[in-house]
Amino acid sequence: MPETLSAADLRKARAHWLSRDTIVWPGAEADKSYRLYHAPNGGIHVSPAGVEGGSGIDLQVDLGGPPASVLERFPPLAGATVLKLPEQTPGDLCSLLKGQLIVVKAQLEQPLEVTSLQVAGILDDEFYYAGPLGAEPNRGGVAFRLWAPTAHSVRLLAFNEPSATDPDAIYALNAGGQGLWSLQVTDPAWVNRMYYLYALEVFSREQGEVVTNLTTDPYSLGLSANSTKSLVVDLKSPLSRPASWELDHKPPLGSVNDIVLYELHVRDFSAADETVPEPDRGKYTAFNHPSSNGMRHLASLAAAGLTHLHLLPAFDFSSVPDLASEQKRPQIEPSPDPASMQPQAAIAAVKDQDAYNWGYDPCHYTVPEGSYASSPHGLTRIREFREMVLALHAAGLRVVMDVVYNHTAAAGRNPASVLDRIVPGYYYRLDEGGDPYTNTCGPATASEHRMFEKLMIDSLSVWTEQYGIDGFRFDLMGFHFRQNLLRIREALRKINPSIYLYGEGWDFGEVADNALGLNATQANMAGTGIGTFSDRGRDAIRGGLPFDRGERLILNQGFVNGLWYDNNGGRPPDRSQKMVLLRLTDLTRLALAGTLQNYVLIDKDGNRVTGAQLEYCGRPAGYALQPADVINYVAAHDNQTLFDDHQYKLPAGTPMVDRVRVNNLALSIVALAQGIPFFHAGDELLRSKSFDRNSYNSGDWFNRLDFSYRTNNYGVGLPPEEENGAEWPLQIPLLRNPDLKPGYAEIVSAHRFFLELLRIRKSTPLFRLPSGDEIKARVAFRNTGPDQQPGLIVMTISDQTGVDLDPNLRGLVVFFNADKVSKVVVMPEYAGLSLELHPIQRASVADRVVRESVFDAHSGTFTVPARTTAVFIEPE
Repeated sequence: MPETLSAADLRKARAHWLSRDTIVWPGAEADKSYRLYHAPNGGIHVSPAGVEGGSGIDLQVDLGGPPASVLERFPPLAGATVLKLPEQTPGDLCSLLKGQLIVVKAQLEQPLEVTSLQVAGILDDEFYYAGPLGAEPNRGGVAFRLWAPTAHSVRLLAFNEPSATDPDAIYALNAGGQGLWSLQVTDPAWVNRMYYLYALEVFSREQGEVVTNLTTDPYSLGLSANSTKSLVVDLKSPLSRPASWELDHKPPLGSVNDIVLYELHVRDFSAADETVPEPDRGKYTAFNHPSSNGMRHLASLAAAGLTHLHLLPAFDFSSVPDLASEQKRPQIEPSPDPASMQPQAAIAAVKDQDAYNWGYDPCHYTVPEGSYASSPHGLTRIREFREMVLALHAAGLRVVMDVVYNHTAAAGRNPASVLDRIVPGYYYRLDEGGDPYTNTCGPATASEHRMFEKLMIDSLSVWTEQYGIDGFRFDLMGFHFRQNLLRIREALRKINPSIYLYGEGWDFGEVADNALGLNATQANMAGTGIGTFSDRGRDAIRGGLPFDRGERLILNQGFVNGLWYDNNGGRPPDRSQKMVLLRLTDLTRLALAGTLQNYVLIDKDGNRVTGAQLEYCGRPAGYALQPADVINYVAAHDNQTLFDDHQYKLPAGTPMVDRVRVNNLALSIVALAQGIPFFHAGDELLRSKSFDRNSYNSGDWFNRLDFSYRTNNYGVGLPPEEENGAEWPLQIPLLRNPDLKPGYAEIVSAHRFFLELLRIRKSTPLFRLPSGDEIKARVAFRNTGPDQQPGLIVMTISDQTGVDLDPNLRGLVVFFNADKVSKVVVMPEYAGLSLELHPIQRASVADRVVRESVFDAHSGTFTVPARTTAVFIEPE
């Protein structure tokens, strides 16, 4: 037998069955002969004498190559050898797909190479099912529907109790068209009470035989603890709804451009809040206490102008035990050492067994997470999630869900796997060998496959219609496709016309550069009004890149924290640093102008350039066409908090009062930029994670939020070694420096400043321009080009062109002075005009320094204090 033939070859799937008559095999030679072999129950064996254990079908090589229709759906298959099946393929197509399938390449009947097949193409082509799936209550009882076109049989196992090990009844599902299996149970008592599992007989490529997979329903609406069983649920039943559910009223939203986002983890919100009853801490029910510190804080933000609360994943995920009795607590010993190693060691000892995780490891997409409920069984998690939405709406906040459709916790026959147990290999994006890609931090799902896109749309529709969710943030959205997001938007707007969608439009991995089609990246989503996070403004404002490590964390200062004008000693303040500062200043200006690709500004060299002509990491900096295309931010759950990042970058002797002003300045750029502002919970409280750069599994200790404002959580020990150990030598002296830990007065001051920022943004539509054309017509910058004063941005917004957007104003002049000294700017064209400091700043209790900002109408001269954002208005 040739060395290339082995049992391992049968576990790989390098050929693709794309349509009824077409198989392609990348890299296969056109001058060889090919046969498709199939065996209903597996057992095909390739030997030197040939193939045993299966029936063969001759394939014909099509020298014309893959047709355009194939390449449109599967771009990577360009150049693959096309193998055609005969018009009258022996056997039923559905039967063939249920068993083992291999293609053998041979020469003179001698097998040379063998591979199994990837079958997503043919399943999409022949077996797409557009109807309802899951367990649907009806007048006669419950209709069960499961899409499983490759299954030999499907049985339903019914359980009266969530913890039962043996089923109380077993039913066979009936096979129908389009791969659907169905069953009608004529017992209405099952609704909201009966648990179930599916037992499927399917061929496993890994095992090489038909196996029986026991699994929950991917369309589950309810679950038992730890996702072990699905629950039959009627989401319209009074039992699954709070008593006041029908009285829910969404807070008003005039325009998408009015949106202000605040990102919060469900557990972080209340785990440390002593004003929440202990049983409710870390739970959905914590939001039901309007007088708690946390809810009072959120209400203050909503009253000032915050519109949407973005919740980190709150669907069913695998990384936290649902039952409190099964969760372990880290044993953290009190220590006077702010750089103690003990807390992180204690957390590492119970990692994956405690109550904490961000939750980016989905199991079931359409069920609330059980660990956040007072009980994970039955309808409790559903009612309590809905109560949370009601409470937030009542507080004036719309609700966004962070969703993770780009991967699942596991694939194959792993205990946490669901989709792959039902239709093996279909729901995942497979590499050239037939294994799931893992660039998404888990087995990557394939939203280019029709039934996975359907699952996304169906799931999101449930959250929108049945849970009152007002928007969705897509984790690693770039691993989906533009067309996915447009179809999702179309479906959801039929339910809620004001729904807002946004996500991470990063371009990397197997989908990079549109390798698999037009993916949902920053540039590709321009003009859709579906937002993408802008790394351009983020990195220019705070400095560095998100993956900076070691001394780069200190060296890479940004616009607000001292590059060139307040050197931290990491490198000499030479001309090259000044030029980097001016480049970052250009990027910050572009962020203030909505990161538009066609916005024209004067760059650091004095040239008129468009946003797309500015460069960011080798790509065009400007990419948006409309303000709603871009999410402006300087911090999120990922990477260091804004406060922690500044502790690396600011000079060691910078007093706390100036550290607070730097934090405020960064937030003010986000708040007053065109586009959608996004804030990480606690940014406005100087939040620290004690330098943890990736706190997804760092427990309550490092993720603590304190809405009593007594602490910002700085100096609570060295962060977990796995992610941060290399930086410990940098962190130890910083953590032990008592001057770097703010107190109550500083935290309250930062909070009050943030409230004033929100009120200023809300005070005039000029900070919320409705279109890219309006931004280009109204937003301009002074103090530009090679002769500019470094560390200073001067932005003007006119209301003297086009429609009168604000009847009270003729325009704005906004100064962002990041420098540690005051700035004087002469603007002769403003001489004789009546400009005044914004009334909120004139009466500021949070920032008395900004009151010192002055405009001299006689000469048109503005004076702005150090590290200050000053907004001047020109009244009508």
